[in-house]
Amino acid sequence: MSLLVDSHAHLSGKEFDSDRHEVIQRAFQEGIGAILCPTELTEANELQNTLGIIQAYPNVIAAGGVHPHNAKGFTPDCPQKIEALAEAKNILAVGEIGVDLHYNISPPDLQVKVFRMQLNIAQEIGLPVVIHSRNARDEVLKAIKEEEFTQGGILHCFTEDWEFAKEMIGYDFLISFSGILTFPKAHSLREVASQTPLDKLLVETDSPYLVPAPHRGKIQRNEPVYVKETARFLAELKNVSLETLAEKTTLNFESLFQIEIKKPRC
Repeated sequence: MSLLVDSHAHLSGKEFDSDRHEVIQRAFQEGIGAILCPTELTEANELQNTLGIIQAYPNVIAAGGVHPHNAKGFTPDCPQKIEALAEAKNILAVGEIGVDLHYNISPPDLQVKVFRMQLNIAQEIGLPVVIHSRNARDEVLKAIKEEEFTQGGILHCFTEDWEFAKEMIGYDFLISFSGILTFPKAHSLREVASQTPLDKLLVETDSPYLVPAPHRGKIQRNEPVYVKETARFLAELKNVSLETLAEKTTLNFESLFQIEIKKPRC
């Protein structure tokens, strides 16, 4: 069986403080070959945790940025933090960044401003980005176009329509599907997944959130090992074997980050 990749898991969050090592080991033992850990740079503890994780586990790679919910916490030293982390090879992407017009926890105008600033930082240092977009397709597309962003990246936890996905694919983005894909009412999202080419797909958990079926309602916290359920569901939807889906999505991840994923030591 080819190794799977969890392209988005918040391993540095407090939800994993009590058993982070066990969670990572469990994933590796069950065939997860790599995990992308996004790091919220407005939370000092998260960054410390992430640096400890990537030092201990070469198969965990990190991204760093300011989430749209925390845009009001973006400080003048954030660009320097991102640049320093990238120079030290501690992050391989800027993220998660973006716009969320569902909750509006930070003012929308400020979200867009901070998103564009981080796109420019990523462009300057030559890194892809990990984008969070909720009810914000127009704002995200406009920013990508007007800032002339060319580094590509991941549109994570995708929940919007095929037209948006198709446009982002045109800008060298991969479309990542989470456990939401397995939810009973996610009919329109499954239509998008069915149209997305295999060479543009990723799967993720968005741990500790979005537990996929059949575990939803039975456990409270998602973790990387459960990316297998989303991958299995997506493979059936695409009418391919799980082996094929694992191989393709892992190749997509390797290509984006210019890395080679080897079987992790458990």
